Amino acid sequence: MNGYFRLVNEKDKTRIKLFPPTEDGKPVEINDVVEYLTMKDYACDLPSLKRAVSEAKEEETVVLLGYGARLVEKECFTLRVTPDKMQAYAKFYAPSEGGQLLAPEELLRGLNAQGIKAGICKDNLRSYLAKRNYLEEILVAEGTQPKQGQNACIEYFFNTDRRAKPTLLEDGSVDFFHLNMVSTCKKGGVLAKLHPAVPGEAGSNVYGEPIQPANVRETRFQYGKNIEQSEDGLTLISMVDGHAELVDDKVFVSDVLEVENVDTSTGNIDFEGSVQINGNVCTNFEVKTKGDIIVKGVVEGAHLEAGGNIIIVRGVNGMGKGVLKAGGNVISKFLENVTVHAAGYVSSESILHCHVMAGTEITVSGRRGFITGGKVSAAGLIDVKTLGSAMGADTVVEVGADPEIKARMAELQKAIAESTKTLQSIQPILVNAKQKIAKGVTLTPEQLKYVQSLIKANQQQTELVEKGTAELEELQKQLIRSEGRGIIVRGTIHPGTKLCIGDASMVVQKSAQYCRFIRERGEIKMASI
Repeated sequence: MNGYFRLVNEKDKTRIKLFPPTEDGKPVEINDVVEYLTMKDYACDLPSLKRAVSEAKEEETVVLLGYGARLVEKECFTLRVTPDKMQAYAKFYAPSEGGQLLAPEELLRGLNAQGIKAGICKDNLRSYLAKRNYLEEILVAEGTQPKQGQNACIEYFFNTDRRAKPTLLEDGSVDFFHLNMVSTCKKGGVLAKLHPAVPGEAGSNVYGEPIQPANVRETRFQYGKNIEQSEDGLTLISMVDGHAELVDDKVFVSDVLEVENVDTSTGNIDFEGSVQINGNVCTNFEVKTKGDIIVKGVVEGAHLEAGGNIIIVRGVNGMGKGVLKAGGNVISKFLENVTVHAAGYVSSESILHCHVMAGTEITVSGRRGFITGGKVSAAGLIDVKTLGSAMGADTVVEVGADPEIKARMAELQKAIAESTKTLQSIQPILVNAKQKIAKGVTLTPEQLKYVQSLIKANQQQTELVEKGTAELEELQKQLIRSEGRGIIVRGTIHPGTKLCIGDASMVVQKSAQYCRFIRERGEIKMASI
């Protein structure tokens, strides 16, 4: 048991009796005594009290507090509530000699009187009342934490990763045949399940005040054609055999069109789903899809445009007029004299005299692994074996911003300038009309209609300027976020190659091997890999 103290009230004086601890109990501390005497409005001789407290560690000690009669003190407690109001601790003090002990119901009333109404630790109170271990903080009430709910989520039953890349084989070649990028689905097959949000349950602190759980987020299916929703709204089901993909959180199912060649036998192809061409795409033909384009042969001087990926197993000879444009990635064994636009990455074994723009990265690997001539641009990284040409072919390599960003910035700047010019022509007319109305001039119906049209046009053009300016500022930020992005050369870089990273540029003066280039503090730096 802990050491403790109690008051001894006599007719003409009051003393305090201090008891030593027993067994492993804690001795009385001066702060506990002073706290109690202050609470009960007793004066004391602090030096004498300190000596008595020190002596009470070993034996019972009595100290005179003062003269005069005082009322007998009942057993009592002080209360400490944590700042978060989730725990309440009581410290109990012994009654004065002859004083009454707290009954269980009195203890509960005392807690309630101080606002403690929830989470009463009855077992702890019973334990205290059985042992009466004074001067020890006891947990007497504990709040209940709220039970957090679960956000709604969607479980997909097809491959949603559109970033799969070709495998580099042991012999140095790249496997363009086994990409596993197309997720096939069957009619009646389950595409996705919606797991609804589960609301949380409120908790409460020791004062009985509710603590609300965090709000849960709801979600819903987004999907295109060839898909139906179950009656309970929790399942997406394919209505056709086809190809499933997830684009910007929206599920699409497309039928796959399969042809042998794209030539005079087929004409140009414009298809909603994906297209698989088992042979070649001939010169001057077009293939446009909202899904993927897979060509198992070669592409010669053709125009291919896909909402998803473009995969060409044997390669492309663009003949200076071919174009590949993909909303996803472009993968081709080789690229020659062709213009390439990819929202994702571009992967090939060689790039020769091309204009290539990738939204993420460009990887040129395999036995040859070279970029020679032309211009290649990527937002994040260009990884190549051989860069430039010993024969001096002009080669420009650019990283640090999505190539489409610069074009969009130019478009926005032009639109903002045109809207500003329009505003400058409208606003003087509106000011003049406002002045006339203020002077009491009555406008004709035609004039009033004209002023109203100008007000509407002024509002529209103002919104265009504000939105365009905000988008332009964000694009400018993206343009300069080029630290850490760069160019990796795993073989040789030849002199004359021009490197651009963000707003920094340099021309390589001499050849180097196994190096990387990054932008640091506005300059392009070379380091080994």
